[in-house]
Amino acid sequence: MKRIFSIIAIFIICNAVSAQPDWVKKAVNSVFTVKTFSADGTMISSSNGFFVSEDGEAISNFTPFKGASRAIVIDAHGKEMEVECILGANDTYDVVKFRVVGKRTVPLPIASAPSQENEPAWLLPYSASKNPYALKGEISKAETFNDTYAYYTISLDAPENAISCPFLNDKGEVIGLLQQPAKAHSTIYYAVSAGFANDLKMNGLSINDATLKKTYIKKALPEDLDQAILTMYVAGSTLDSTMYENLVEDFIKKFPDAADGYIYRAQINVNANRFDNADQDMQQAIKIADKKDDAHYNYANLIYLKEIYKGNIPYAKWNLDKAADEADEAYNINPISVYRQLKAKVRMAQKRYDDAYNIYKELIDGGEHTAETFFFAARCKEILNDTTSMLALLDSAVNTFTKPYLKSAAPYLIARAQALSKAGQYRKAVMDYNEYEKLMASQVNDNFYYIRSQTETDGNMFQQALNDINKAIEMSPQSEVYYAEKASIQVRVGLFEEAIATSQECIRIAPELSDGYLFLGLAQCLKGEKDEGIKNLEKAKELGDGQAQALIEKYK
Repeated sequence: MKRIFSIIAIFIICNAVSAQPDWVKKAVNSVFTVKTFSADGTMISSSNGFFVSEDGEAISNFTPFKGASRAIVIDAHGKEMEVECILGANDTYDVVKFRVVGKRTVPLPIASAPSQENEPAWLLPYSASKNPYALKGEISKAETFNDTYAYYTISLDAPENAISCPFLNDKGEVIGLLQQPAKAHSTIYYAVSAGFANDLKMNGLSINDATLKKTYIKKALPEDLDQAILTMYVAGSTLDSTMYENLVEDFIKKFPDAADGYIYRAQINVNANRFDNADQDMQQAIKIADKKDDAHYNYANLIYLKEIYKGNIPYAKWNLDKAADEADEAYNINPISVYRQLKAKVRMAQKRYDDAYNIYKELIDGGEHTAETFFFAARCKEILNDTTSMLALLDSAVNTFTKPYLKSAAPYLIARAQALSKAGQYRKAVMDYNEYEKLMASQVNDNFYYIRSQTETDGNMFQQALNDINKAIEMSPQSEVYYAEKASIQVRVGLFEEAIATSQECIRIAPELSDGYLFLGLAQCLKGEKDEGIKNLEKAKELGDGQAQALIEKYK
């Protein structure tokens, strides 16, 4: 009986091989096994795939790549090739496109049009044998997805280890990848369009793609320069420093004639105090840049930021005057306001406030009526002690917005509120604080209410001041400063019993500080309890309060 079964099996195989298409022997060189590994070298999984270009691009199923830090492919000749980077992935259809490190690979052609129902589909398994073969199946259903691509149902008796092996038409063109069957020993299989897998690509936001984050193998930059620049922008705030630095090097390698890569690397070099390297990168960026003005501007800004944040580390080639010169060079090439604004910031950093103000005034007179320009001009006037001009400029900054205000107005409202308070215009200041609170209701904190309470107190708006200091205490119930402030307001409005209770709470929280004793003693004295009051004022004096002695002399 065993001999009969052997003869039947040999007959079936010979019959299959004899009916093979002409393209099988060549096509098998494109199919490989892929193995994936975790960071510690443990193998995660293995599958199959095939090459789709001569420079190492390939497609497979994505599942083995999840959690993988490394992958290799082994071709039909036993040659190992390292997976260099991921070119795209889709979790829904379980496909991935990647590139291997290799000089030349043998690709399979992708069918230009999907196959139809009842047409043959040849499965080409991975094989290191000298006599490879394909298994013939029939398409029982061809469904369309994403308007263009086909998802096939194929009747076939396939081997168990053929996941992600290619299905080809009679011409030897790939139509799909074999997917994981629903159950073992099935004769119904499914294949997703090879064209869909081959069309996967990276874009500027792929770095945050949830599917791609499931694998730790390096992701390729997009082929489009603008999309690659977007990737770099996003990566700056999402990747750790080592990964970001590697990505910048990849960018420079991929786009050697783009100034952006050298500008990114110059910033990295400045962060690492490699100022000579940074300078060389910026010189190269200026040399190759299509927009010379932008390169000079970035050079100026880099020097400016280095001098602001790392001015304690001298570098002979760079100083604030050099930054100003580069900003001028940018402006001479392309006279836009942002270049003048940078020079004004440089002059402010040099404490040349008159020069900085003159630049801002020039911009304002030229029609640059932005909140930021008015604000920095006001800042110059504040430092030059010209309060009237400062407030007028802050009014202009706020007036660039209309009511109801948007959140973008918030920084200018609070800046004007602080300036008005400092100028003694407390009620106007409170109005700006109120507008700020409306815009930033979910973000204002206890300190905001404390500051507004002080402004309201100065403006004799005592009930509002008490309301605000209570809000501050609700948010930070262990702050003795807030209790002292509340007691102070209560004393001013004659709420002596309440001030005594508030002061006692202040003492409970911070018995080593003088404020609680000072206001407790003052409230008691004002209430007529001078003996107890003097004792607490004496305690405040012992704890170093400078006001206590005068009060003791007044009430003793």
